[in-house]
Amino acid sequence: MSTTSTPPHPASSLRSEADLSPRAGRGEENARQLLAQHLLAPKSVAIVGQSNDAGKTAGRPLKFLRQAGYEGRVYPVNARRDMVLGERAWPSLADLPEVPEHVYVVTGTDGAMEAIEECAQLGVPVVTALANGFSETGEDGEAREARLREIAATTGIRIVGPSSLGVVDLRHKTFLTANAAFDEKDLPVGRIFAASHSGGMIGTLLSRGKARGIGFAGLVSVGNEVDLSIGEICSATLDDPGIDGYVLFLEAMRKAHTLREFALAAAARGKPVLAYKLGRSAAARELAVSHTGALAGEDDIAGTFLAECGIARVDTLEGLIEGFPLLARMPKPARNVERMSVAVVTTTAGGATMVVDPLSVRGISVTQPSSETLARIKSRTGIDVTPARIVDLTLAGAQYDSMKGALDVLTSAPEFDMVVVVVGSSARFYPDLAVKPIIDSAGAQKPIAAFLVPDAPDALRRLSAAGVPNFHTPEACADAVAAALKRRMPRSLPSDPLPNPRRWSSGGRMLDEMEAYALLDRLGVPRAACVALDTSATSAPTLPFPYPVAVKALSAKIAHKSDVGGVILNVRDGAGVLAAAQTIKQKTGADRVLVQPMTSGIGEVLIGYRVDRDVGPLVMLAAGGILAEIHRDRSLRLAPIELADAHEMIGEVASLKALTGYRGRPVGDLDAVAHALVALSRLANDPTIAEAEINPLVVLSKGAVAVDALVKLA
Repeated sequence: MSTTSTPPHPASSLRSEADLSPRAGRGEENARQLLAQHLLAPKSVAIVGQSNDAGKTAGRPLKFLRQAGYEGRVYPVNARRDMVLGERAWPSLADLPEVPEHVYVVTGTDGAMEAIEECAQLGVPVVTALANGFSETGEDGEAREARLREIAATTGIRIVGPSSLGVVDLRHKTFLTANAAFDEKDLPVGRIFAASHSGGMIGTLLSRGKARGIGFAGLVSVGNEVDLSIGEICSATLDDPGIDGYVLFLEAMRKAHTLREFALAAAARGKPVLAYKLGRSAAARELAVSHTGALAGEDDIAGTFLAECGIARVDTLEGLIEGFPLLARMPKPARNVERMSVAVVTTTAGGATMVVDPLSVRGISVTQPSSETLARIKSRTGIDVTPARIVDLTLAGAQYDSMKGALDVLTSAPEFDMVVVVVGSSARFYPDLAVKPIIDSAGAQKPIAAFLVPDAPDALRRLSAAGVPNFHTPEACADAVAAALKRRMPRSLPSDPLPNPRRWSSGGRMLDEMEAYALLDRLGVPRAACVALDTSATSAPTLPFPYPVAVKALSAKIAHKSDVGGVILNVRDGAGVLAAAQTIKQKTGADRVLVQPMTSGIGEVLIGYRVDRDVGPLVMLAAGGILAEIHRDRSLRLAPIELADAHEMIGEVASLKALTGYRGRPVGDLDAVAHALVALSRLANDPTIAEAEINPLVVLSKGAVAVDALVKLA
């Protein structure tokens, strides 16, 4: 099936509809609609490599389509058989009576390349490829991916995968998948769209969701994202009235710009997005020479990116599966995350504590009810609740009127944003006592989440059927509650950042400190005065500032001068400067030194900028000094930022509270820090800079001044 030997298609007159690919120039909205149709609701599909053995991976797609009741036209393609699974098989795509709208290729790697080439020549709008053997296998695989990108760019065909276990729409019965989990009848149809880098996870979400009464509208395994990304596929479904929101399983941050565009558009439509991202290890991605590179590990960057996109992030698989119904009750993120609070009401204090502990670890405040709220609870229920963070109704709460009265009060109390109900043993055999009042409160003005301590499958099913978010474990409950409450309003960047960061290189040279200061001058960041001196000098320089001074190696080859003996402090006269220059020459080999006044202030911070290869430009604020990497007390944002963002970042760095007059200490000018952060973040509009860092920025009582800077060119 090479592109040079394929005969003319017998049904070329039928290509008009298929030619309306998302790149055909009919406008963005029309392109999205067509992509969604071809992906999820095609009128015709072909399966290239369909096996006659339904037990094999390549035999499943046709079986699943027929089992699901797909009503479109299906064309199995098998060059070696006339029949597969009792149906006619076609020898090639070129022999089909029409151009299918979606082709699923389940052959091996070489056969997949040939099939995709033929799909592109024939005008197939969308092809999904199961095969592996691409970038994960080295140079040969990378070359194959490059060829696929070229095919997509030059022909307009859209490619899902490779390494995709398929695309499924339960509403249209489009089961183009080889995932064994779909070999099941009576799968629940829901209003959630799931997208995953992992093919196996779409089956996991489906089966575990079914067990919890959670259904999906569609699921897609994107594989290597050589062309279509998670962001683009989800964007195509944004205006689908049958989809209320999204669940994402992420292994990487490829094509992050498309994910961001999707997330902002989803937020504008009130469609929440919940994500689980692999890679929470502490290992940093050491791609940079600065402290910023070491401090901003891969997971920190992913977390910052997701948060700024308005995507809620969970830590657990159970939280991902069970958390969306809670998020759906809160379609808009909170405007003041720091002040969100939760009421926990229970019939069993021990069970409730199992939820309170992980909530507290995640920074969620479980708030004690006000005296007015406790009085109202007593008036409604007759229970005199002991003032505490947990509203413990004791066994007296295992009665309908008691639990319902408490919920009515708590869901209307002004101090709470959400109510978590923890029910003890009665949930298993007597759900009408403490579970039914939760169901009857499902429409309350504030969201309710339920955790049942015993194994109570019937009660959980009843809660799910009523639309009440419910959880099998306290950890999943806390995970989902924290993700929902901590979700931020998405932030639109004030200007366009560097495009396609993966095509951008950080392989440029380092600047020496004098050159770095010139960049700070251009940005408007105050910095210390300085004088350059050759280490061979025999006479002391005339300085425009008083002693004592600092003498530092001035070399583009030395990133961290103090690590190699390249900094001598408190030098008090000209002779000392000359001696210090000689010492630094001996220790570092530097031919020049920088002399600048000793500068002391109320505190020190580190501000840094770098371009991440996945998400693009970032700015960081951290505790300053040589121990910055040890303390890891920092805040990250996508760059560029505005002044309000900078002040938010300052509030997130715990050690900076010491500069606010804590316990009588002097007050530092944190507004000056904020302005410096904003200025440095504007490098996002400068494609010549790979990374830049000021460490330290000395915070004064009025103003802030940079006393060291590191810059690397792109």
